[in-house]
Amino acid sequence: MIVRSKAPFRLGLAGGGTDVSPYSDLYGGCILNATISLYAYANIEPRNDDKIVFRIPQTGEEYIFDASIELPITGDKADLMKGIYNRVVRDFAQQPLSFTLTCALEVPFGSGLGTSSTLAIAILGAYTEWLKLPLGEYDLAYLAYLIERIDLGQAGGKQDQYAAAFGGFNFMEFYADDKVIVNPLRVRNETINELSNNMLLYYTNSSRNSGDIIVNQQKNVKEQKAKSLEAMHQIKKQAYEIKEAILKNDLDEIGYILHRGWEYKRNMADGISTPFFEEIYDTAIKAGATGGKISGAGGGGYVFFYCPGNTRFAVGKALDKLGGKVQSYSFTKKGLETWRIK
Repeated sequence: MIVRSKAPFRLGLAGGGTDVSPYSDLYGGCILNATISLYAYANIEPRNDDKIVFRIPQTGEEYIFDASIELPITGDKADLMKGIYNRVVRDFAQQPLSFTLTCALEVPFGSGLGTSSTLAIAILGAYTEWLKLPLGEYDLAYLAYLIERIDLGQAGGKQDQYAAAFGGFNFMEFYADDKVIVNPLRVRNETINELSNNMLLYYTNSSRNSGDIIVNQQKNVKEQKAKSLEAMHQIKKQAYEIKEAILKNDLDEIGYILHRGWEYKRNMADGISTPFFEEIYDTAIKAGATGGKISGAGGGGYVFFYCPGNTRFAVGKALDKLGGKVQSYSFTKKGLETWRIK
């Protein structure tokens, strides 16, 4: 038997960073995001030799352990897989498991599309299918959050786990005490198609560790730095504005909202933008885009632009000269999916 799962990555359309404590605890966070047709995959094959094998085919890495109640967290690339295993055994299985877990991503780590959290959802989904665990979307997302942020101590917010679990267009609210409300949006198909036509996704051919940027952002909130706080308030406001533009099919307004948010995003913390990102942004605007946004915490990875009419072709051609690549994608309506092969 083989158990498989896949979870979609997301584009954070607006409000990114306001899901991170302590901002969300103090002021309440709001994020608008949508999942896209790029995925994280997890495959589980049960074994009968009392071994645990973690495989990452893209890098050729393999980690082998004796089956036990708890695997050691040692700072290597398998820590996420180990952390999820430890939590599943502790909370559900309550005995050692023996299996091979193979993981794959369709985008690089550190790309700004929620890679580690999406992979966590895919892995948890595979365990849920295999062990028949009673976990719904909210349960899976919160469990992934606990594993990443509490068990493993990784800096970050909450939106990625919920986006991967639920899928589709969602307006999310974040409050103190880990309260999260996911509001699925009923977006017309023609609106989704037009948005896909006008949104260009560009990979900068660079990645980053979002943790450092997020820690800096958290520090700014704790120290009540006015410039950073005002930037985050404005970023949150934009989540409402873009939600309204999508629901009213007033899509061309999105570019102008994103353009206003470009300055706010850079003011949230040091390291979000770089001279290379500034060059990319200026190039896209000159070629016809009306606004854009760094995907994720910033510092590297993907950036997307709103290109009205047919300007995305000219924008893509101009960006090709900067060493990155335009990424094909479409918006998806489904979140985590699991299945098994007997």
